[in-house]
Amino acid sequence: MSVESLNPSEFRPFTITSIENVSHNTKKFRFGLPEGVALNCPVASCLQLSAKVEGQEQPVIRPYTPTSKETDVGFFDLVIKVYPTGLLTPHLFKLNVGDSVEMRGPYAKLPYKPNMKKEIGMIAGGTGITPMYQVIQKILNNPEDKTEITLLFGNVTADDVLLKSELEEYAKNHSNFKVVHVLNKPSEGWTGESGFINAELITKYLPKPSADSHILICGPPPMYAAISGPKGENYTQGELGGVLATLGFEAANVYKF
Repeated sequence: MSVESLNPSEFRPFTITSIENVSHNTKKFRFGLPEGVALNCPVASCLQLSAKVEGQEQPVIRPYTPTSKETDVGFFDLVIKVYPTGLLTPHLFKLNVGDSVEMRGPYAKLPYKPNMKKEIGMIAGGTGITPMYQVIQKILNNPEDKTEITLLFGNVTADDVLLKSELEEYAKNHSNFKVVHVLNKPSEGWTGESGFINAELITKYLPKPSADSHILICGPPPMYAAISGPKGENYTQGELGGVLATLGFEAANVYKF
């Protein structure tokens, strides 16, 4: 099974081989592939998951971004946060090892190429880290890619930070990667940034508007509304607005996942 086994117009089953608790409300689901075979989804791209959920006439479909490396063989991972009022995630959290999930894709997002920009600024909120992490891995696992990356990562508390150890490990071992955590409700003794990601933090940490820089954003709808303006209909980018427009960024150098 390879990327050819994924079809953008047909859902196919993938079997859960392990489930790991990542945080109080997030799990990492590992899905099996044949021995020696990689998923090979292009960076950046996503999959769609589908499930028949009790009380729903039609299958519930949601997009997710693999967090495993595109070259990992024999498996791929999805980090999924449960939303108690959601339709799909409570169903997924009831599944066990050996169960299968219907998926289709991949669906290409940002077609990343090594050194396409000198600097990339990332703005992520909550599970919006997953497409950023896909790009981060692509850049930092390529010694020939010299792109400078700065990630502004917003969460409610420190316990909500996903992929924290992986991000810290990359930052420790790669001088061209920096992560700045922003907590809305920090605990006592927190010395990092607090509140919400805003114009001040973007100006302080991220690259300035330039043809040599690119800004990527992924998060909940209020984050898009405040920072970049909402996405358009049918998964289009929509007009650039919010803080980024005010700061002088152009739509050509901003990507909304």
